[in-house]
Amino acid sequence: MALPNCSLKVNRELLDPSFESYRLSLDSIPTYNVELDAAVAEVKLKDSQYTLDHVRAFGMYNYLHIDPWYEDSVYFVDSKGRVLNLTVTLDTALGKPREMFRFESDPISCEGEQLCASLSLTSATWAALSDGTGKLTLLRTSKRGESSHIKWETMFRERLGEPFIIVHSLAHVRSYVHTIEVLLLRVQKDPSDTKGSGFSISLEWIIVDNSAGQGENEERKYGVRKRMMMKGKSVPHYAAVEPQGKGIVVASEKPFAFTEVDGLPLEEPPVEAMEVENSDPIYFWQQTEEDVTLNVRLPEGTTKDDIRFKLAVDCLRVRVGDHAPLLDGQLFAPVDPEASTWTIKDDKSLEVSLQKRSEGPLWSEVILGDRRGEYLMSDEQKSQLQQRLSYLTSEDLNPNPEKDKPPCNAQELEDCDMFPEDSSTLMRFDGATLKPTHVVSLGSHQFLFSVHIDPSEMPAFCLRHDVEALLWQPHPNQDNDVWEHISTFNALGYVQASKRDKKFATCAPNFSYAALCECLRRVFIYRQPSPVDTVLFNRKQGRQVGQVAKQQVANLDTNDPVLGFRATNERLFVLTANNLFVLKVNN
Repeated sequence: MALPNCSLKVNRELLDPSFESYRLSLDSIPTYNVELDAAVAEVKLKDSQYTLDHVRAFGMYNYLHIDPWYEDSVYFVDSKGRVLNLTVTLDTALGKPREMFRFESDPISCEGEQLCASLSLTSATWAALSDGTGKLTLLRTSKRGESSHIKWETMFRERLGEPFIIVHSLAHVRSYVHTIEVLLLRVQKDPSDTKGSGFSISLEWIIVDNSAGQGENEERKYGVRKRMMMKGKSVPHYAAVEPQGKGIVVASEKPFAFTEVDGLPLEEPPVEAMEVENSDPIYFWQQTEEDVTLNVRLPEGTTKDDIRFKLAVDCLRVRVGDHAPLLDGQLFAPVDPEASTWTIKDDKSLEVSLQKRSEGPLWSEVILGDRRGEYLMSDEQKSQLQQRLSYLTSEDLNPNPEKDKPPCNAQELEDCDMFPEDSSTLMRFDGATLKPTHVVSLGSHQFLFSVHIDPSEMPAFCLRHDVEALLWQPHPNQDNDVWEHISTFNALGYVQASKRDKKFATCAPNFSYAALCECLRRVFIYRQPSPVDTVLFNRKQGRQVGQVAKQQVANLDTNDPVLGFRATNERLFVLTANNLFVLKVNN
């Protein structure tokens, strides 16, 4: 697994330290109901699809698809094999969904293993469609907003192996060749996984173009140009191809890696291992409030000329000759490279002295994620630590109630205070080398949802940071700011964790509100703080309140489970088995 080499930089100007809470608003939300002619093509999990990964990938699938290029336009597939579209211009005059495409056979009547039909709007004029049986169809849609009555035209159809769902797709033109990049997700049986669930997760990156048949009078035909396979052990929270197909970004609890290209396994060049007398631990380290000192074990006969040392403000890399790096990754905290030094002691160890940029805070590790070092405490530090933690080991439940730190009681913690056991990672892979170039350890930053903000950009994703929910926009072309913090939803991280029956979450592209929906009926809307018309005072603090963040709750008139949930700047779309509800959120 690649070690973390970058981090998410929070924009402090987008945080609101004075935010208090959401105020429940009793204002009604206009809700409009469209009854469907045929039920949604829902495919329920079979007995053989029993793992948590099956539930995350297929059981929690969002059957409703929003068009990022044309506002208030949504798509879904019904049980008759029709791709239907509803475009809203006037809420009080909603028409019936229009048929845009029809499968050759009904998607829920096929024999054999089958998944739900999936749709990805590739560009303003193209779409990618899967029938759930392993067949990929690429469709030319024309400009959907201007010609919503024109049926979609099939330009490519091919069976690509086991059933899959489409995670993401995009299109671009380079050197007069039209290329479509599609990302497919599968949950496959893995006989080698004897201690786990017996399944593995694959992400297949398919590149289709029309480079074949380039004669003057010959029509260009679309065909598969390249297939790249990634493997992992958990369903990714987020996976998307970069614009122009230069790379791929994956966020998951367990890391992914490329394993095949065009059916041929990737051969990893063996890294020559160094001979070290005892490789566990590789280094020892100590610290004070001002600096950190490392002693790294070296192979016998190492000279000063063999050392390859590179230190930046937040990264350290140490290697000997052409061997694999001894240390390589992101430092726990920034250091001052000019004030830091290294030297060889007794021809056996490398002593590195790192000058902390900020004095005071103690480090819990030197390099994030590297557990090969051993921390050596001084007697003074041990004594200070024992005094700080003495209240946790007292024989009395609360020997001194006047103290600032009462005894910790785990029974007082709520479920929404807990964090996932596995530490998720956010990785960017280069499309040429298929190697990770940027790795972020998400730690306790729980993944919440992804959403299209700008059709020309990759989908944004929302993470929980403490109690807040922060929205991040990937910018793969910017080396110094690959992940940009673009918006904050106050306290949403804590609020969503308290909703036990939550199924979907999303937000408006203009960040005016975020929304959650439960498995049945209820929809929660959390608006950004807005100025109030009347004068309000905070009774506890005795100050005037200028802004209030409203929370609204809508109850849908149905007993069917929610199958799809999407948001625009003005409306929320909620799809159930037999109805499509339109909630007018903003004017």
